[in-house]
Amino acid sequence: MINRKRLTLAAIVAASFTVSAEAPAQEFKLTFADQNSPNAWGPSHAIRPWIKQVEQVTNGRVSFEVYPSQTLLKGVDMWKGVRSGTADIGWCVQGYWAEQTPLSDVISLPFLPINSAERGSEILWKLYEKFPSIQKEYDDIQPLVLHTSTNLLASKKPVITLDDMKGLKMRVLGGPPSEMARALGAEPALVPMPDLYQALDKGAVNAAAAPWEAVNAFRLYEVAKHFAMVPLYASYYSVCANKQKWESLPKDVRGQIMSVSGLTGAKFWGKNWFDNAEDGVLERARAGSYEVVRNQIAPDEAARWRKVAGEPLWNAWVAKMEAKGHPEARDILNTTMELLKD
Repeated sequence: MINRKRLTLAAIVAASFTVSAEAPAQEFKLTFADQNSPNAWGPSHAIRPWIKQVEQVTNGRVSFEVYPSQTLLKGVDMWKGVRSGTADIGWCVQGYWAEQTPLSDVISLPFLPINSAERGSEILWKLYEKFPSIQKEYDDIQPLVLHTSTNLLASKKPVITLDDMKGLKMRVLGGPPSEMARALGAEPALVPMPDLYQALDKGAVNAAAAPWEAVNAFRLYEVAKHFAMVPLYASYYSVCANKQKWESLPKDVRGQIMSVSGLTGAKFWGKNWFDNAEDGVLERARAGSYEVVRNQIAPDEAARWRKVAGEPLWNAWVAKMEAKGHPEARDILNTTMELLKD
């Protein structure tokens, strides 16, 4: 009798293991909204590889349905669209929304010594991790990656000296970049990147701060052949998730996604979206017989630009943030400068 009970219990245990082994792991399909063409440099070299990384580290439990070219959300609506759940994940251009993440704007202060997008992205994520007040700026969503570009000046006519900047209608982002344009003597214009080609072509603007990736993706070399090789400022971006959707994912899945996001993802996106894009511009321009003129700005001239539109705006940003109730602004700027020295 005792043996029969033991056999029955063993059979039940064995059966439970069989059922557990056969039960498929829950799978999750996430929507990803992007403003860019699916064949553009950034999506090809950052979005798709990152998606593949996520699928691999989650053993296929997470997959994506990508909506490129503003088919689900326009670029200027991306943040609120992700926040409301129209998309599970979106690629956001933070500069579209001046004053939304004002402390994060420290990374976009003009003429910081950021020599690569990979480096700028690393610094931005470290600032996010260090300062609770910066984390609070992203309370409405869940940031998976924060990354930056480095912007140079694309223009229809050569810009080599500070005097050449006077009177230019210049596409920039909101916040410190707009203040930089004014300090340089230009007139800032907040034009979404997908509209910039036409704005340059029609003369609505005659210059733009843009990274090589955007020059490539939006074929800006066709309408602005001159490029002033001076790091004006770093634009910054977020790959963000709807908070409710994110929190509905199992903890282990969230951990797996963050293993290829966070600091690791920031450096990956910065390098692959922006740093590696210059070669792509030159290749496409040659193929289309377009001339690309890279004008090197002399070090003393670049120092002149920084003196006029860099350092004064760093201090003005601190004063503005402190006046708005952010006494930690000076610490954030000093930490940024210290991190850039490492």
